[in-house]
Amino acid sequence: MSKTTKMIIRVILGIVVAADILLIGINWQMAAANRAPQSELNALKRQHALVAADITRAETIRKTLPQVEQQCDVFFKQNFRPAASGYSSVVADFGSLSRGAGLQTENLNFRQHQTDKRGVTEVEITAVVDGDYSSVVRFINALQHTDTFYVLDGLSLGSSGAGGELKLNLQLRTYFRT
Repeated sequence: MSKTTKMIIRVILGIVVAADILLIGINWQMAAANRAPQSELNALKRQHALVAADITRAETIRKTLPQVEQQCDVFFKQNFRPAASGYSSVVADFGSLSRGAGLQTENLNFRQHQTDKRGVTEVEITAVVDGDYSSVVRFINALQHTDTFYVLDGLSLGSSGAGGELKLNLQLRTYFRT
């Protein structure tokens, strides 16, 4: 073979090898590009599933909202005393609860706070009750089971009286409807 023919064959082989390398690079880029849309598609499917679940929860809430509102209204009317008779009914309530438990109630004090614009007035109550341990337990239990909504914010043991009686300082909240 002549030198020129060998040179032409080498140039052609070089061109073929360069074309192969170029095609390998293009093939690799296309394979990588095919993987990227697949991962994006999977991410979009996950996001779609999350949004669909949120929509389902929102529709469930929308369907049950009237029932929840009705339950709230019933709770509001049954457990919040009217503001016009609230204080006297709380005093009567404390009197009957303490008598039923065998305690004496002292220093019943009220502090009223306007809450929001929903027709509710918050009333802080402080009181001192005197009695033996079992009477105090009966009183707290009766307070928890009364029809009036009371929130027991704190209780502390005061100075104990004669004969082993306890003096309990109570901090409570209740709410009146206006």
